[in-house]
Amino acid sequence: MGKITGFKEYKREDVAYQPAAQRITHSDEFMVPLSPKSISEQAARCMDCGVPFCHSSYGCPIGNIIPQFNDQVYNDRWESAFRTLMSTNNFPEFTGRVCPAPCEMACVLGINEKPVTIKNIEYSIIEKAYEKGWMKPLDIISRTGKKVAVVGSGPAGLAAADQLNKAGHSVTVYEKAKRVGGLLRYGIPNFKLDKQKVVQRRVDMMKSEGIVFVTEANIGVAISLQQLQKEHDAVVLCIGAGLPRDLPIPHRDAKGIHFAMEFLGQHNCVLEGESIGADDRISATGKNVLVIGGGDTGSDCVGTSIRQKASSVTQIELLSKPPLERTDAMPWPTYPRLFKLSSSQAEGCVLDFDVLSKSFIKDENGTVKGVNCVKIEWKGRGFEEIGGSEFVINADLVLLAMGFLGPEQECVIKDAGLETDERSNIKTSRYQTANPRIFAAGDARRGQSLVVWAIFEGRECAREVDRFLMQRESGLNAVSRSLYEWEI
Repeated sequence: MGKITGFKEYKREDVAYQPAAQRITHSDEFMVPLSPKSISEQAARCMDCGVPFCHSSYGCPIGNIIPQFNDQVYNDRWESAFRTLMSTNNFPEFTGRVCPAPCEMACVLGINEKPVTIKNIEYSIIEKAYEKGWMKPLDIISRTGKKVAVVGSGPAGLAAADQLNKAGHSVTVYEKAKRVGGLLRYGIPNFKLDKQKVVQRRVDMMKSEGIVFVTEANIGVAISLQQLQKEHDAVVLCIGAGLPRDLPIPHRDAKGIHFAMEFLGQHNCVLEGESIGADDRISATGKNVLVIGGGDTGSDCVGTSIRQKASSVTQIELLSKPPLERTDAMPWPTYPRLFKLSSSQAEGCVLDFDVLSKSFIKDENGTVKGVNCVKIEWKGRGFEEIGGSEFVINADLVLLAMGFLGPEQECVIKDAGLETDERSNIKTSRYQTANPRIFAAGDARRGQSLVVWAIFEGRECAREVDRFLMQRESGLNAVSRSLYEWEI
């Protein structure tokens, strides 16, 4: 490494955020990037450890060559760092913003010090690449004559499309929504991932490289899967795991109870200029909002509600509050479940753990007015209600953010007669379904997961599709390196 003693000389420095009072007045990204000097010092903290767990199976799912690009950044070889990063990651502009950075939790330095700020370095590399013009459309010189349809334009679908296009196949991506991006576009708030400056920027580049995007194309409804098979040599299903977990307690039929993705997706649509009718609008403005579910999606609901000027925001979680530090049950280098106040929660909400929702309360007009709750105590894998701990949370708007059960079954899966596993995900063997021309990847195949795992799935699936189409060992393992990597 360029600075072998860097980890002794420099302390971890995280990016700053705009003050909460300022950032809640808008829906734009509010991260304040580190200076080039600070990023260089942070890269110098990389230890050149003997076994780099950061890009092992415990760390980065896509195997980013982290020690190498850290060294290149420290030595001011930014273009080489960019090419190293792009050799394994199709979309560092996404992961550099929204990934929870399991690589940092697996950093060897993190055993007894704060880990290297890998995510911030990744963000800095890709943004400098756009600024300098290194990140530009690739010339796909030769075409195989094979056509592939990718259903779904979330991170898995985009990664599969990008890889297959690089391999020379003609790729068409079908998206049922009005805009491309899937979860990136409709699920993640704009203040974490800007849709025009970041998502659309990358989609436009993919278009210029030859990928065709067809929006408002609901496969299994408007267009049959059989039709796609007639027009393409292979079909890749990246339809996500959009079936939300419900809360079937008394008075669930009350008006004002919505799934988180309805609320988040609609808000993103409004920000992009879409008109939502007054009767269909889900608004937190002036309301007491209750978010049920303590994960990232619930936190996104908190931040969005605050920006819509809710009167109050409360977030409850069935599980207990996680510890602040690792325990024996979550040893290094595994990804620990630790408590950290999210940026949205820090903007102002009441947060409570060990809370069981018993029933919704509705008024004479059938509108939700609150939730009857009780505190619980966990005993092993189960819990018991604590007698006398019943209480009421007043709420005019309830957002259910309790995770997802798997992909929607009624459209593509039913249309194709595909097999599913015990968790209702599409069953595959090496990403191939029982129909040899249909493949699946992402959350629809593995269940709800991270954006970086979706990218991994898309890449791996593309390799299997290429192997199937060309009837030989796929060259997609090296295709990114051959197109991006030089003078590394």
